[in-house]
Amino acid sequence: MVGLSRPLRIGNREFAWGSRTYVMGIVNVTPDSFSGDGVTDLKRAVAQAQAMERDGADLVDVGGESTRPETWSGPGLPAEQEAARVLPVIAALRGVLSVPISIDTYKAEVAAAAIGAGADLVNDVWGLRRDPKMAATVGAAGVPVIVMHNQQGTEYQALISDIRESLEESVGLAVRAGVAVERIICDPGIGFGKTREQNLEIIRRLSDFRGLGHPILIGPSRKSFIGKTLDLPVDERLEGTAAAVALSIAGGADMVRVHDVGAMVRVVRMADAVVRGA
Repeated sequence: MVGLSRPLRIGNREFAWGSRTYVMGIVNVTPDSFSGDGVTDLKRAVAQAQAMERDGADLVDVGGESTRPETWSGPGLPAEQEAARVLPVIAALRGVLSVPISIDTYKAEVAAAAIGAGADLVNDVWGLRRDPKMAATVGAAGVPVIVMHNQQGTEYQALISDIRESLEESVGLAVRAGVAVERIICDPGIGFGKTREQNLEIIRRLSDFRGLGHPILIGPSRKSFIGKTLDLPVDERLEGTAAAVALSIAGGADMVRVHDVGAMVRVVRMADAVVRGA
């Protein structure tokens, strides 16, 4: 459990796993975000991130490509276009934020440029498996990485063990590329290649992923499984997100990735008080 036993330094902050649950705020620099919160104006993106820091976010995650189903099934956004969206935001945030900045991308070219602009962490929704250059890029940069489970389709032989096996392969890619084992965070990929029932099972059995020996991030915020369960549109999923976040913490989540930072920081603090005695 080396990945959990040592604090992880991301940027200028130390993350001591097990002491409390950390909150990652989502900054979508996209015109077509599934959650409806995408911004394309630099000043608005910076203001959004600053508000998240004030509300208690421990780090912010900047993404330039939508993952909504109707856009995700295509060829993907060209790297040049994605970089043009995220680099000005990251560069501007570097000068005004004290919390670490994560780049949400699966493209090595974008990751390298984002790190050069000031990103402290790479969040790869394809677990270093989509771009063959990504693992080497992260390893050479010496930054921590989040590897997420993702797949086309929703067919599994055994949901939890299949996801664990895939994450173990992603961890192996990172380690072989020179990423220190304690600098790898695992994400089971809520909402990516899963049905509503499968997403609920992941939260129900989140403790099964502790055996990976790495910190666990989970991102249920505003996802469609909440909308399907409660029959609510994306802008009315705050309570469902809160329930998913609290139950994920009870299951062992170390970090949660959310849109509504202020509300979720309060949820996290209350859940931590019960679960961790924090």
